[in-house]
Amino acid sequence: MRVLLVGAGGVGSAAVAIAARRTFFESIVIADYDVDRAARAVAGRDGRFVAAQVDASSAAAVAALCREHRITHVLNAVDPRFVMPIFDGAYAAGADYLDMAMSLSRPHPTRPYRETGVKLGDEQFAAADRWAAAGRLALCGIGVEPGLSDVFARYAADELFREIDEIGVRDGANLTVDGYDFAPSFSIWTTIEECLNPPVIWEAGRGWFTTEPFSEPEVFHFPAGIGPVECVNVEHEEVLLIPRWIPAKRVTFKYGLGDEFIEVLRTLHKLGLDSTVPVTVKGVQVSPRDVVAACLPDPATLGDRMRGKTCAGTLVTGVGTDGRPRSVYLYHVVDNEWSMREYGHQAVVWQTAVNPVVALELLASGAWSGTGVLGPEALPPRPFLDLLTDYGSPWAMEDRQV
Repeated sequence: MRVLLVGAGGVGSAAVAIAARRTFFESIVIADYDVDRAARAVAGRDGRFVAAQVDASSAAAVAALCREHRITHVLNAVDPRFVMPIFDGAYAAGADYLDMAMSLSRPHPTRPYRETGVKLGDEQFAAADRWAAAGRLALCGIGVEPGLSDVFARYAADELFREIDEIGVRDGANLTVDGYDFAPSFSIWTTIEECLNPPVIWEAGRGWFTTEPFSEPEVFHFPAGIGPVECVNVEHEEVLLIPRWIPAKRVTFKYGLGDEFIEVLRTLHKLGLDSTVPVTVKGVQVSPRDVVAACLPDPATLGDRMRGKTCAGTLVTGVGTDGRPRSVYLYHVVDNEWSMREYGHQAVVWQTAVNPVVALELLASGAWSGTGVLGPEALPPRPFLDLLTDYGSPWAMEDRQV
C-alpha cells in the first residue's frame, strides 16, 4: 500500500504520528499547499514518509502526484471544500480514496429549513456507478464522526438489536483551552459549515428533511466524567450515510456546542463573516470565513494548553435481540493528557485521525474490501472495533434507561 495523505494540518499530522507505529504500508506521501508544513509533519520519521507540495483544489495536480509516487490509496485530510478535486484526482490516477468529510451541501433555494437541497455527499454518490464499474473503492466519512460513529451503528444493528427506532449520534466534551476566551479545538472553517447549514434529519416514510440550526436541544449525559452537555441538531454526514445501509425509523446528529459557541456562530452569521464568497478589502479579494480562521489559533497548536476529554458516540434505541426495549450508547473517549503524552497531538485531532489509519490497515489486510462509493456502515464492524482497541484506544458501551 502506497498512500497519499493530502493535508498536513492537525488531523494529517496526527495521522502520520499514528501510522508511524504500524507496518502495513510501504510509503506515505504527505502533501500540503505549504510544503514546509508537510516537511514538519514527517520530520524525524523513517524513510517510509515523504513530504510533497500539492494544490488540493486541482484534480490534475492530485492525479499527477499520485502517478509520480505510484499511489494506491488517497487519504483526504483537508477542508471539505476540496473533497471533489481530490476525489476526482484519485479516480483519474487509478487510486482508491478515503475521506473524513463528504462533498458540501447547498441549502434548498426557497425552503431551506424544511427541504433538503444538494445534500452532503450527493456529488460523490452521483459517481458511485463509475467507481464500482472500475472496481475501485471510495470509502467516505471514515473519521470519528462520521466514521467510528457509523461503525457503532452497524455493530448495534448486527449484534444488539432486532429493530431500531432511532440512531442518534451524540458528541460532547469538557475540553478547555488555557489562555483563550475562544479557541475551537477543530477547524473553524468546517465547524461554521456544519453548524450554520440547515441540519438534516432522516425518518422512515419521510426520508431526509431539514430543520433550523441548533434546534431540538437536549441534555445528554456523557460518560468518563464529562457529564451533562446540551446538544443540538447539526448538519452531519452520518444522517446522510446510515439510512442507506441500516434500517432505522429515525437518524439524527446532535453536537454539544455550548451557549457561548452557539452565540459566536450566530454573531458570525449576522455579520456575514461565515460567508465563503470573497469580498474586496483594500484591493485584495478575501473570503470572510478565511479571515475568521486566520484570526483564531491553529487547533493543532493548542494541545499543551488543552484540558479534559472528548467523547464521540452513537445512541441506539429500539428492540434488543431478546425482544425487549433497549437503549445503548456506544462510545469512544480520548483524554487530551493521554494523546499529548503518547503522540504529541491534541485529543480532537487524534481521535479523528486514528480512524482512517485503522481503515487503511483493514484495507491492506483484506479484512475490509469493496467497490463503489461506500460509507463505513457498509462494511463489517467487528474487525474495525477490534483493531481500534489494538491501537491502544478501546471503545466502550453502556446501557441507558429506556
